[in-house]
Amino acid sequence: MEHPHPGQDHAGGHSHESIGHAHHGLGHEHPGDGRSGQAFRWSIALNTGLTALQLVVGFSSGSLALIGDALHNLGDVVGLVLAWAADRLSRRPGRGRFTYGYGRSTHLAALTNGLLILGAGAVVIVEAIQRLIEPGTLDAGPVVWAAAAGIAINLLSARLFGHDHHHDLNQRAAVLHLLTDAAVSVAVLFSALTVAATGWVRLDALVAIGVGGAVIWSALGLLREAVALSLDAAPRHVDLGRVEAALAALPGVQQVEELHVWGLSTSRTALTAHVRIDPHRLAAEGLSRDQLLAEARGRLQELGIRKTTLQLEDARRD
Repeated sequence: MEHPHPGQDHAGGHSHESIGHAHHGLGHEHPGDGRSGQAFRWSIALNTGLTALQLVVGFSSGSLALIGDALHNLGDVVGLVLAWAADRLSRRPGRGRFTYGYGRSTHLAALTNGLLILGAGAVVIVEAIQRLIEPGTLDAGPVVWAAAAGIAINLLSARLFGHDHHHDLNQRAAVLHLLTDAAVSVAVLFSALTVAATGWVRLDALVAIGVGGAVIWSALGLLREAVALSLDAAPRHVDLGRVEAALAALPGVQQVEELHVWGLSTSRTALTAHVRIDPHRLAAEGLSRDQLLAEARGRLQELGIRKTTLQLEDARRD
């Protein structure tokens, strides 16, 4: 899809054209940037320590489920580093050939995160199947404490991102890592307690298979969304029907054409559209073209679109 660059003239035989732009936050920091950066730093530090702890306990106790949890935590650490780097890079202003900035780096980071989750799940399942065939011994006590630590640290790390991650796929990918790993730790904790009570060591491998399947399932959803955004699909939180209806309901608007909505990054959405207006109806409403553009931008901001390029065109008369 070729998107008209903001400020670009559009050819047309209309009696009057007016192009309005809204630049909100392109290349500048958002109010939540400080919080997201702090969340990334603390999450990376906490999960690095947790990974080391779980690997040591997992190998020393013989728990494949805990080792799988540690591998997924390692994916968390790598994914969080990638996500944080992309988050910072996406805020740099455009320069040279990169006229839209570097926002798409967040798409690439989300895609990489999804692949990491997928790979971690596959490794756990393969190892668990081998453990089912040749079960070993398991010291459940240390596994219980390590799994409990995993639950606490992952939930705390996810909480650090607050509610901002709902509108940012890159941060949502990081939170998904953390919440998935918290669920994994719950399963490992349950498995260790059951093994300690019954002595059935194969349960550890069975839980590891279930954990791997859950990890893969979560990765597939993330990958679908990351690929869609990379192909310029409208972000999932944007209702295209509502967007078109909001523009069409503006005073003097007769028709909305060439409506395009896409993500400049995982947290910033852009829109371009041709809006045909009846200048006589607009005048009857007591509105200028600039006022109409300002009202349109305000309505679009309410729908989660903060960067817009709108071209007003006089409707053709028979």
